[in-house]
Amino acid sequence: MKLSVLINNYNYQHYVSDAIDSVLQQSFPVDEIIVVDDKSTDKSAKILKEKFSDHEKVKLVLKNKNEGQLSSFNAGFIASCGEIICFLDADDLYKENYIAEVVKFYQEHPECDFLFCSAEVFGNEERIASCYNNTRDLGYSRIATLYKKAWVGHRTSTVSMRRHVLEKFLPLPQQEDWRIRADDCLVFGASIVGARKFYLAKPLVRYRAHGNNNHYGQKQKRTPEYLDKYKQAVDHLLGFLAEKMSYPSNLYEQAHIEFRTIPKPNEQEFNIYESIIDKSELLVLNKLSRFLSIYIHFISRGGFLSLVRIKLLWLRNKIQQFALRLYRLPQSKTNTTA
Repeated sequence: MKLSVLINNYNYQHYVSDAIDSVLQQSFPVDEIIVVDDKSTDKSAKILKEKFSDHEKVKLVLKNKNEGQLSSFNAGFIASCGEIICFLDADDLYKENYIAEVVKFYQEHPECDFLFCSAEVFGNEERIASCYNNTRDLGYSRIATLYKKAWVGHRTSTVSMRRHVLEKFLPLPQQEDWRIRADDCLVFGASIVGARKFYLAKPLVRYRAHGNNNHYGQKQKRTPEYLDKYKQAVDHLLGFLAEKMSYPSNLYEQAHIEFRTIPKPNEQEFNIYESIIDKSELLVLNKLSRFLSIYIHFISRGGFLSLVRIKLLWLRNKIQQFALRLYRLPQSKTNTTA
């Protein structure tokens, strides 16, 4: 199983060497490390050439134009040849057993197309960033992504996937839309092209919080204009990939089937698929049969109490809405009379 690590770098002269060294010092050796420098304005390129230009496992891709993170993913993937592709941001680190754990997981789970793990945040803050409490088979998520923008993944440096998955959507042309946070392209793209995803509940990656992260910790910069532009970029990406895959407009009809690929769905996942079915254009009887399908699967996988809680919350909301309408009715009549 040949394995490639893609490192994307822009102006991380103080960190990029450590990132590369963290890969070279793995307990299980990788086959190649592709380092893409996105025309950094600091000394990154000089450092990379001096330290790694002659290294047999390190391939440098020094771009002559700054085009953003997605462009680096595109260039790195084109330059790679691994069957498994791992991603690493230049300011993060792999723990020494990361690659060994990833290889073992793919070997033991041949059905796994896309794997992400927990991360140990260090630097300006210290914590374990986990997505779930336990290792999970998350099934398929193309319908949940297309209709509800479900984001089934984690930070760039925690992500790996099989080459055949990436071949279905990289390179992507929307480079200007994704100069930063292009890990969304990896997460959304893998889901839409039909990757079966798994989560490994081990903090095998060290995520550096240093105040200059391009996206993490930059909430103050997320203006309404930025959020609107981001929404447009996501819509454009999802539409492009759906067309590329030639998906029909009524893919929602298979939502109940996709839901059942999740062995032990949680409440959030149940709510997503219930909403897709509820808001679909299916006839009432077809909706009911699909509701029944996801209810049975959810309950049979230990979700009975969760389902009861969901329905009680739904009933409470309905009662509150009804009470609010009753409260407003006399006021409305009074205003009309006046």
